[in-house]
This record gives sequence, structure tokens and C-alpha cells, in this order.
Amino acid sequence: MTILNRRDLMIGGAAMSSAVLTNSPAMADGHTPSPSGARARGFKLGEFAVTTLLSGTSPADDPKKIFGAAVPADEFAAVSAENFLTTDALQFYYTPTLVQTGSATILFDTGLSAESLAGPLGEVGVSAADITHVIITHMHPDHISGMTDKDGAMAYPNATFLTGQVEFDVSSNVENPVFDAKVRPFGDRFGFLKGGDPVASGVTAVEAFGHTPGHMNYRLESAGQQLLLVADLVGHYVWSFVNPEWTMLYDADKAQASATRRGVLDMLATDKIPMIGYHMPFPGAGFVETRGSGFRFVPVSYQMMG
Repeated sequence: MTILNRRDLMIGGAAMSSAVLTNSPAMADGHTPSPSGARARGFKLGEFAVTTLLSGTSPADDPKKIFGAAVPADEFAAVSAENFLTTDALQFYYTPTLVQTGSATILFDTGLSAESLAGPLGEVGVSAADITHVIITHMHPDHISGMTDKDGAMAYPNATFLTGQVEFDVSSNVENPVFDAKVRPFGDRFGFLKGGDPVASGVTAVEAFGHTPGHMNYRLESAGQQLLLVADLVGHYVWSFVNPEWTMLYDADKAQASATRRGVLDMLATDKIPMIGYHMPFPGAGFVETRGSGFRFVPVSYQMMG
């Protein structure tokens, strides 16, 4: 079982403050992000330009079944009410991240479709052909469906493709129709990562197993500023934080996922490291603070992002 801690991530809290999420332009070439309400939101992380891209949203019923199946109904209802949430429905967000390091243009996950990302990428002046690396955090359909376009052609023709070795090996040997259609035909184009491997200068793979057998996070570090892309470590901005031991329906190994979730959230809160979560309300970026025996997600404000 892999549980992240501060030593694993080699992140120094003293080097990080809320100043990382500034009102700076998102793009290295000086392009200013689109106004609030658009589907691309960016900020500077040291010398990196980091942009979250809204692939889409979707409603779902019965949030307790998804985020609190083993929790007593009255407890789930009380926590929800305290946080101004209904227990009847929820809204999912699907948010890949673009990172421009100066030498690489990296897309983390491909969203619901290639077409759904064309607009957000265009808002910041990036085309599919500009992507140099596509990193797949794990092989769930909402992360790999944009690998190809509607005609089945590779959506990012000039990219190097990378994913965790464990994740690819497991996915190759289980029934997964989306993997078979979107990833398997291009398997020979993939390189494989383990925890600690570099993707590019300042971008490092971090094992965060549990949600899937080989689920990965990615640490970004530039000019003394740091951020963690947590992918699906957390699935909801309240229920996944208030008690990390509340299991998530989509976690493959629920005990391991819960332990990994608590370890990462504790590190983020202790060291004040910002995060981007794939399913957090758009733009998906924020901080973690302790709250009782659990945690609270503190989303970025308009003052922190351009």
C-alpha cells in the first residue's frame, strides 16, 4: 500500500505560500486568460503556466451511494446540511490540466472527448498539435475518452504519451471497452512511469494508488513554488474531505484509497501546498485545511487566478 507523506513528495512548506496563485497571465507568451465563466482558467506557478480546462459537467443522483455508502444516513445528512448541500443530487466536473514549462506543453488527462477540449485549449492559444506530452493519471473513461477524435484518429498527433506502468498493465488485462477503443490501439506509443520518475524538468510522478491499482498524482515545481495534481484522489469538494475514510463508489481498493487520501490531504494541509482536483468545481484549484478530524477544501478566489 502506498501512502504519500511529506518526505515522499520532498516538498518544503516554507517554500510555498498562497502567492503561487496570482493574478498573473496564464500563458508564457503573455496571453491573458479568458474572463470568468470561460472554460479555461490559468495562473503562474513559478515559470510554469498552468491552465485548467473544463471538458464538461454532468449531474448525478443519490450522492450518498457514491460518497457515503457505509455512512449512517443521519450522519451523511447532517454533514451535507452543515455544508449547504442537498442529499438528492450532485454535479460532477471533468477538468484536465495543461502545463506549459517553457520546453514542454503537457496535457494531464484528455477529458470526455477531444472535441470538448478544443474550445478550452483554443481560449489560451493552444492547438492539439502543440501538445508535446499527454499524461494519463489513470484509465477511467472520463480521463481517456479524449485520446481520439470522433473518427477514431489520435487527437494529439505530436505528443509523447505517458502513464503509470502498474495502471497500464492492470488495464490491459481487465475488461475495459473504452481502454480497448481509445488506448490499446496506441499502446506502442506509450512510455511508462513509476513513482519518482520525471516527466519533464519540474514535473514528477507520484504514486497514489487505491482509486485504481496504479492511480498517479503529479508534482509540479518551478522557482520554489509547488502544486500537486491529485486527479481522482478526491471526488467531491466536501464529502471526500470531511472524512477521508468515507469510501467512494468508484475506488477500486477502498481501504487503500482512503488511506492514500488521508495521507495526501494531511500533507497538503500541513505544508500549505495548493492542489488541482479533476472533479473539483471548476476551475478545480485550491488549498486544503484541517477541520476537526478531517479536512476542508478552500477553492481559489477570483483574486488568485487570472
